[in-house]
Amino acid sequence: MEAINILTSQAVPLLNDNIDTDQLIPKTYLKRIEKTGFGEFLFDDWRYLRDRTPNPEFILNDPVYKKAQILVTGDNFGSGSSREHAAWALLDYGFKVIIAGSFSDIFYMNATKNGVLPIVLDKQVRQELVSDPTKEVTVDLDAQTVTYNGNSYTFDIDPTWKHKLINGLDEIAITLQYENEIAAYEKKQQI
Repeated sequence: MEAINILTSQAVPLLNDNIDTDQLIPKTYLKRIEKTGFGEFLFDDWRYLRDRTPNPEFILNDPVYKKAQILVTGDNFGSGSSREHAAWALLDYGFKVIIAGSFSDIFYMNATKNGVLPIVLDKQVRQELVSDPTKEVTVDLDAQTVTYNGNSYTFDIDPTWKHKLINGLDEIAITLQYENEIAAYEKKQQI
């Protein structure tokens, strides 16, 4: 997974509460076996009209936010089913940081395990972060700060997840750090 330390980007305002995993990625698109290719289906029911043309009213279809890597949203983000595909879709679309009032526990774990940094900040701060689309937000994971327009806000993160995200370590990468020991163990078992 790609490491995250300092990220400066526009922030997309989608301040709805209770955005669930069905809204993030409808069940229709869960048939793929890879972790990639889900970005085109992110918020599918909101991004597209019935004829599959982009919905001009939906924020992700606004060209102003085309390169944004930070999503600022409401409370209880990622509730619903435990589908890991929701984190895959956000990452594949290009989001590396999700700032919300709260997250469902399962979504939070799925996000961190896949290289998406979930940050919890108060509603007033979130509204400020998206108040001017011409200004960028800077997330510094090492310092645990979000900076916007000269103001800096701190956030909490478990030290283990912080280490994994800063170093781009998923479970496979962590296991591969012990490759020599695993090979030695397997060699002993063959005797």
